[in-house]
Amino acid sequence: MDSYLLVIGYGNTLRRDDGVGPKVAAALERLRLQGVLTIACPQLTPELADPLSRAGAAVFVDASVEHRGPVRLRQLGPADSSQILAHAADPRVLLALARDAFGRAPRSWMLTIPAKELGFGERLSRPAALGLRDAVRLVRGLRLRLRGRRRAETSA
Repeated sequence: MDSYLLVIGYGNTLRRDDGVGPKVAAALERLRLQGVLTIACPQLTPELADPLSRAGAAVFVDASVEHRGPVRLRQLGPADSSQILAHAADPRVLLALARDAFGRAPRSWMLTIPAKELGFGERLSRPAALGLRDAVRLVRGLRLRLRGRRRAETSA
């Protein structure tokens, strides 16, 4: 197991706010944070189970039309089954696939950003743009908390 934090931002970058997940991954990539690996993709596919299984922790970043409040970070666990019923998986199924195929699923979180505009285009709405900023801040804070926990565990 590696000790990196894997951030997977997913969504369609040509459908305005739906592309905020990949844009968060890109923003984090530009920061070049030590111990953070990012993946930007249009959807979650089974191939992501391998890098997931090697990560110390993971954050899935996606837009949410149901969620209208502030950016939300909540812990996730693997689904009961790793069976994927379509071309794309949800985060919990991918975690189950990492567990079943590679023997381990990392501690994981789902970070959702409110989406208001889903029409064609690449520009984010104001709420999604503010959510992108907040999401980067939350991931940076989570990274620091995880690094502090690892240091405490190795010195004990």
